Amino acid sequence: MTSPISTIAAAVRDKKVSASEVAEEAIRRVSVINPNLNFLSDEYFEDGRRDAREVHSGPLAGVPLLVKDLEDRQGWPTRKGSLLYKDAKPAASNSPSVQRLLNAGCVAIGKSTLPEFAIEGFTANRQSGVTRNPWNLDYSPGGSSGGSAAAVSAGAVGIGTATDGGGSVRIPASLCGLVGLKPTNGVIGRWPAPDWIDCSTDGVFTTTVTDLELVLNVQAGPVAGDPNALSPAALEAALTVRKPKSIKFIAATRTSDLGPLPSDVEREFRQAVDRVESLFSATATWKNPGTFTPSGDPDLDWFTICSTEHMFRVGRDTLTKNWDQLHVASQAFMEQGMQTSVDEYMAARIRRFEYIRNYDELLGSDTFLLTPAVAAAGWLADGRVTQDAPEGQLPPEVYSTAVQNVLGLPAISLPAGILDCGVPFGIQITGPRWSDGQLLALAREWEAQFPWVLTAPGYEPLDSFLK
Repeated sequence: MTSPISTIAAAVRDKKVSASEVAEEAIRRVSVINPNLNFLSDEYFEDGRRDAREVHSGPLAGVPLLVKDLEDRQGWPTRKGSLLYKDAKPAASNSPSVQRLLNAGCVAIGKSTLPEFAIEGFTANRQSGVTRNPWNLDYSPGGSSGGSAAAVSAGAVGIGTATDGGGSVRIPASLCGLVGLKPTNGVIGRWPAPDWIDCSTDGVFTTTVTDLELVLNVQAGPVAGDPNALSPAALEAALTVRKPKSIKFIAATRTSDLGPLPSDVEREFRQAVDRVESLFSATATWKNPGTFTPSGDPDLDWFTICSTEHMFRVGRDTLTKNWDQLHVASQAFMEQGMQTSVDEYMAARIRRFEYIRNYDELLGSDTFLLTPAVAAAGWLADGRVTQDAPEGQLPPEVYSTAVQNVLGLPAISLPAGILDCGVPFGIQITGPRWSDGQLLALAREWEAQFPWVLTAPGYEPLDSFLK
């Protein structure tokens, strides 16, 4: 299995191809592919061409980049998929991860789509429309980093930046056949404060584990002002790729008691657990949903915490005055935040400490949790679970990723099958705090034993033009 990002960067450094030639190929692909998928929120091809002429070295030399329109690229407006920010001024500086990617030699050519304010698991908004999954155009690539995932899965660019506040890396990674990591909070420094203060972090998805390690090591590092930022020694320890000396697995169809899995999701998940047990010679202990956190439900508390914090960040008055400009999903989310009392918000915040203690004791230093990355058989591109469902928020039972954000734990989604609708399925492995490198070691072995295709059917990996 080749690694497109690593291959392209090496070819540029070795002068086998120029960054300008790579940028032109990416621009060509985006121009051809985007009309069907709609992953591009704003085009900045000329900026990319200009920047590519100056790139000759770096660990990511010449790798084409789309920036999720939640993150700042200096000189480009950040609209967050919202009509509220349609006239946003150009950003004065780059977000930390964007700056690090550019410093490493990436060439940014545009912004990728997201659901309004990055609050949903599907990528559609009133500003740029509906983004589609390259594996099945009727279906969503997930969210909130869905535009980036669709572009990478279709081989249009090497990297699409991604954030993860409730699954926004792992959901699209699962539904688009990518490997995606939500790191331990503090591995990738954050600034300014995220809209979901303790839940959000930048993350990475790529087509291969090798490329994920490369990109993660570029993005990782402290940022002044981030209270979770790790020291250099702690960061090195967290990112050292090493297989655990001893390893145990816990498996669960869900962590919250939100009902049974759809049949094809359960089929693919149980098959993936069997493969994990065989690969690592370890029998998984099955745990019932709803027994992980006796004091409450982290998935439901996620909605309480994040909707309240986001409502505050945008502003109650701003939302009220511009209510008709919001996407219906944003209205439902912000309405929950507006109706949450201080007592309810603080109770959820305090329960978070109990949840973290529950999982710290459960996982210890050598136990890993296996769950589906997505607990639904995909959903339609506009966010409806079925054709006759009303438009609005996805229901809580489709999710399997919020608990890791509430707890700050690292989790990785690995391609592990195909659902009946034709979109991929990912198995999610959650590790103890700061076990990011161990997750990568497990991912390496999984990839070697159960390799996956690098792009959706009908598309080619970005590095294929070099051959």
